[in-house]
Amino acid sequence: MLNPFLTFLNQHQLTTQRALLAVSGGVDSVVMAELFHRAGIPFGVAHCNFGLRDADSDGDEAFVRQRAERYGVPFFTKRFDTKTFAETYGLSVQLGARKLRYEWFKEILDSARFDYLATAHHRDDALETLLLNLSRGAGLAGLAGIPVWQGRVVRPLLSASREAIEQFAAENNLSWREDRSNATDDYPRNFVRHHVVPLLRQLNPNLHETLGQTLEQLAAARRLLASQAEALREVAWRREGEVHFLAIEKLRQAPEPLLLLHELLRPLGFRYRQSGAIWAAVDGPVGKQFHSPTHTLTKDRLALIVTPKLANADERFFLQKEDNFMETPDFRLRFFIQEKVQLVFENNPRQASFDADLLTFPLTLRRWQPGDWFCPLGMNGRRKKVSDLLIDTKIPRSLKARVWVLVSGESLVWVLGHRMDERFRVTPQTGRIWIGAMD
Repeated sequence: MLNPFLTFLNQHQLTTQRALLAVSGGVDSVVMAELFHRAGIPFGVAHCNFGLRDADSDGDEAFVRQRAERYGVPFFTKRFDTKTFAETYGLSVQLGARKLRYEWFKEILDSARFDYLATAHHRDDALETLLLNLSRGAGLAGLAGIPVWQGRVVRPLLSASREAIEQFAAENNLSWREDRSNATDDYPRNFVRHHVVPLLRQLNPNLHETLGQTLEQLAAARRLLASQAEALREVAWRREGEVHFLAIEKLRQAPEPLLLLHELLRPLGFRYRQSGAIWAAVDGPVGKQFHSPTHTLTKDRLALIVTPKLANADERFFLQKEDNFMETPDFRLRFFIQEKVQLVFENNPRQASFDADLLTFPLTLRRWQPGDWFCPLGMNGRRKKVSDLLIDTKIPRSLKARVWVLVSGESLVWVLGHRMDERFRVTPQTGRIWIGAMD
């Protein structure tokens, strides 16, 4: 088993890099640590104590600590209140533990300067993951299984079976810790392991060998889909700040548009069924909306517009006279005051110039609200509601909530990106000018 392991490390140029090993104390991670030790690869050991099995959890920690000391390598451990974390964020215990451990692993990688994280996933894990994802209705991303590389995470035992790992441990007199929960059907993965996989092996004794071929083909199909989606992104996808625009006509011209649409929308939290409903709505009326946990998609005339959900619609910023910039969730505003000189003002709605002596500081920067009105420049002092301005300028419904206004005292002086207020304009009598520009 050592020779294939060394071959893998050499292929991926990992023999001289520092590895952080995720070691639970089970046979898989114990064998992985032993292989790294025998290969002479510099490594450290990280162990998570999730506090889920009382004294057994503490016993696992002590066992892994002893192995790290035997190897003479750095040891990192952390105790988590996993159940409370999972309940707080509405996660299953398993998902909560996964989120906790990978966030902690990243902290160690950065602070202790390890090059990559190694986990002990093996071929049986890949099969169980494939079957679980298939039962849950996963797409190609889920059916492609567990990747060998994923960011800074590598899985050097992914081609080895659980049987081969246990055989190596027995032949080399390695001890490990048994997790008693693995013998139960309390978790879906255990049910698949104990009941589904044995039945499939009766149908196909070479299940693990054929699995490898299937995963290779699925991974290749996944890469092909990703490349097609990227090609569509180049010609049809536009981004302005945090707002995304997908040209409907370009999407119509693409092969398998629904599949590509989902591939583009999946990172923004949309599920395949939603993507199907969105694709069915592209010829429908303007304004129909769809929601993911983090984004809202609105069907406009020529594009699908995706905007992040507002975390704080009442957020306000205060601009002091001596300030020079302000960062909002949607843009960066640069501004300053200067003495009046011969200026050339561009007709640019993302820039504005006002008589500084007519302004009351601090100025307030906020999103517009129903009832807001101002006197647009060029309308001879006539009032206009901001809501009417946005209708007249055909601002898509999804973008209206992201329009900001600048307020002086009780008066609105600028609808940012659209129109300035007549009452605060620069005149021949102006002495100082307040100038603002959106980036």
